[in-house]
Amino acid sequence: MTLAGDAVGSLQNFPGDGGQGGGAERAAGSPQRWLGAGTFVALAIVSTGGPLALAALYAPSVVDDVAGSAGLVGVLGAAVFALPLMIWLRYARDIQSSGGLFAFVEAAAGRRVALVQASIWTISYLLYLLYTTEYVVYDIIPTTLPGARPYRPLLEIAIPVVVAGIVLGGRSLVTPVLCALAIAQLALVAMVATVAISHAHPASSFTTTADAGSIATASGNTALFFVCGSLPLFFGGEVRRARQTIRRGIVFAYALVAVAIVASVFPLAANPAFTHAEIPGMSLAGVYVGHSAAVSVGIGVAASVVGVMLVEYLALTRLFHAVRGVSLRTAAKVVAVPLIVAAPVSLINPDRFYDELLKPSLVALWLSQLIVVAVFPLFVRRREGLRIPAIIVTIGAVGIVLYGLYSTIHNQVAT
Repeated sequence: MTLAGDAVGSLQNFPGDGGQGGGAERAAGSPQRWLGAGTFVALAIVSTGGPLALAALYAPSVVDDVAGSAGLVGVLGAAVFALPLMIWLRYARDIQSSGGLFAFVEAAAGRRVALVQASIWTISYLLYLLYTTEYVVYDIIPTTLPGARPYRPLLEIAIPVVVAGIVLGGRSLVTPVLCALAIAQLALVAMVATVAISHAHPASSFTTTADAGSIATASGNTALFFVCGSLPLFFGGEVRRARQTIRRGIVFAYALVAVAIVASVFPLAANPAFTHAEIPGMSLAGVYVGHSAAVSVGIGVAASVVGVMLVEYLALTRLFHAVRGVSLRTAAKVVAVPLIVAAPVSLINPDRFYDELLKPSLVALWLSQLIVVAVFPLFVRRREGLRIPAIIVTIGAVGIVLYGLYSTIHNQVAT
């Protein structure tokens, strides 16, 4: 079934609860299973990056110093992050709930450790919600639409209000927005990749044209981009046929985004100048297609970043529901308060607001993920007995997460 078709089918099958499911949650103790396979895949695609922001903005910037091996870096980055992904998927085989990572840690190490993990994770993503609007408004939008500069304060307030409004609007609004964001991003990524490949497709991009240290660093930084791929796990309590759908949907989204990154960046080996552009994918579209295509990519990149904000907001409400037992609607209202209040406060000094929140948010992100992967052996031991492959995967995943923490502290690599 297509994403759009699944969205329509899902809406037709929902009971008339105003799109919130609050009554069902209080009565049954968990949200209704409203997410079909297509809608869940759309959610997973939007949360993994989103794909257009990674392919057109972040990934090309990371391969700047090793553009001659851009394809190799993209492949290695995706392969490296497969280790944490394997751990998420193993957890998800047994646990599908609104608790997401919190529920995983609780099953492995108990509620006290899980509450610590959930608190750190909440700090990370709540801060991300607060400061990301600054990046969209003061970096992406002016590059895309220079005429919008005078309206930046208005946009700074409007974007959080719109995001909160979509979440508070319930499933009848969230579903089509997620599907539209996924489909639009994939279409624009396909355009950027097609244009890039049609003008250059150097096989040398998949070879070591730079020193091993630089390639390893760029590959590690590329791997870090996939960390938000864990967000769909917080919707486990709402997915139909959850055990199969969650694992397959996340793997599909991961593979799709990995291909998008590689296809978009490997041609840059022949045109490394594009990596210096403010939005490389937009610059490439402008040179080879035209101004309208470039603007479309730029707007799409902004929407891609806001789409991740939307999924993060939704995931926070699911975690609050799992930990505190509140309805999703109540949780959505709670998150809306700091999101909307922070917008006018940030106008006092947007650059400082962004800079001061960025690093604490990323440090908390990697610390929360470190707990998830570090307790994985406890989870496996309780269920099937600890084996060497699980230990190896855990060591590798811990190493990747520690690298993310190191990069944040020393280089402030954003994800």
